[in-house]
Amino acid sequence: MMNDQSVRLDRMRFTKNTMSSRLVLLAIVFDAIYFVSLYKINVDFYYNMMMGASILYNLVFMLAAFLASEGVKNYRQNFSWVLCLLGAIQIARIFIWPVQAHQTTVTVAGTQLLAMSNGQFVRSVIYLVASAACLFVAAVVNFTKSRALKAHIAGLEGQKA
Repeated sequence: MMNDQSVRLDRMRFTKNTMSSRLVLLAIVFDAIYFVSLYKINVDFYYNMMMGASILYNLVFMLAAFLASEGVKNYRQNFSWVLCLLGAIQIARIFIWPVQAHQTTVTVAGTQLLAMSNGQFVRSVIYLVASAACLFVAAVVNFTKSRALKAHIAGLEGQKA
């Protein structure tokens, strides 16, 4: 007779990994909020080639993350590594725009101001860290579940032989 763990593992063969997939979609949402909050700032500091590269990266990130969310639905273990890479890049992004903009002063109407205010800086860091955290958790959940499912399927095939 099968125990609860075996039933749960056997059920995974027929269901999707929605937890990991939803976490990746949540990471995309946090990235989109970061995207909007960063690009709504109307300061000359932001108008350069790096901003264009940042916009392109955001588009590539969203596409790659969505593709990974579809991959983890089917318990594909390799997509865990993609999610870890995307999460690491999200952490590295903190040191590109937010830190640079927070350390730079600009003159607006004759007044020296930070290109990114303290509040905006904290929000930007929170959005990127939240996005990365969702990606890392989704990767761990997918890696764990896909290994368990693979072992379960191997056990079932061993019983048939």
